[in-house]
Amino acid sequence: MLHKRRLIFILGMLSAFGPMSIDMYLPSLPTLSRYFTAPHLAVQLTLASFFVGLSLGQLFFGTLSDRFGRRRPLLLGLILYVLTSAGCALSPSIGVLIGLRFVQGLGACAGLVISRAVVRDLFSPREAPHIFAAMILVMGLAPIIAPLIGGYLLVWLGWQSIFWLLTVFGLFIFGLVYLGLRESHQPTAEHSLEVSKVLRRYRALLQDRRFMAFSLVYAMCYGGMFAYIAGSPFVFIDLYKVPANSFGWIFGANALGLVVMSQLNRILHRRYTAEGILQTVVIIQLLAGIVLFVIGYHPEISMFAIMLPLFVYVASIGLVGPNATALAMAGQGAHAGGASALLGAMQFTAASVSAMVIGSMVMHSALPLGITILGCAAVAVVGLRYARKLQDPALLMKS
Repeated sequence: MLHKRRLIFILGMLSAFGPMSIDMYLPSLPTLSRYFTAPHLAVQLTLASFFVGLSLGQLFFGTLSDRFGRRRPLLLGLILYVLTSAGCALSPSIGVLIGLRFVQGLGACAGLVISRAVVRDLFSPREAPHIFAAMILVMGLAPIIAPLIGGYLLVWLGWQSIFWLLTVFGLFIFGLVYLGLRESHQPTAEHSLEVSKVLRRYRALLQDRRFMAFSLVYAMCYGGMFAYIAGSPFVFIDLYKVPANSFGWIFGANALGLVVMSQLNRILHRRYTAEGILQTVVIIQLLAGIVLFVIGYHPEISMFAIMLPLFVYVASIGLVGPNATALAMAGQGAHAGGASALLGAMQFTAASVSAMVIGSMVMHSALPLGITILGCAAVAVVGLRYARKLQDPALLMKS
């Protein structure tokens, strides 16, 4: 039991690389625009480039982890993350920061993709949703505290201090993995790095319609969340004049809702299947998107009217994440690294597109958020309906 709890803690901390690297510096986005005299779109590219790095890097690290085991590629990614985090703190221009954020994303993705693969290595499809939910309990602390810490660091020490803290965080996780995470996957010659064989494995995944359908649901729901992440600092700090060090309380409240819902997921599994839970949640997300879309046409409306549907959407990710991940990964077996990589690549491709869409719109109201979140929720609903048509009774998970 102690070993299992330690493993969940380590995997949860690895999953926290994304929210720590994104959420901690969100309060500084308007400041970066002024510091570098850069337009909002250029500042949004520091988010989008990180998402692209996370997306592309997962395909690389997923393949490496199938071929060489989980530990060595993970440690390599952590070293890359530490070096580029320090580089971000020393960036002399917005262009350099955009480039370094891309490479930082490449390093950070190792923790995300390999943590999911380790769960698939060690736990059955019936256990996996519970493990992913427990990981969210650990990982969920990051989006709660990261923007709070980032806001106060910004006010007290400047935006560079945020990246120095991320450097220290990366070093801490490196030590945690080096000392506490055992190898969970014994590679075989089957997992060749020959380009044609790698492409053949990914082609097989792309042709797995059930895997792709659940991955689409997962990616679109997170695409909506990253639209919120990219747009909310400008909506609340610029439009509603919320102080940067107070913005973290709004962001943290939504993140807390996500964590609570992830734990509710464990209770719901006593009565409902993962697919049944997903079916209800994506409809709720669609309704939240519709409300945001309507509110967006009324810029004079109270900030609190915007906060409610945003809270509903973000909190519901705590139910989408564990179930969609477990359903997509079920049946992937020895190719868990590649499957996790493609799942993550789709997630952060959606995130990149969402961030760029938000950045390209003029933020005079919450309408850009409403449009993007509604669009992502609608695609998720369609994806889940398609997945249910491909229902495989052998892979249904009910706890």
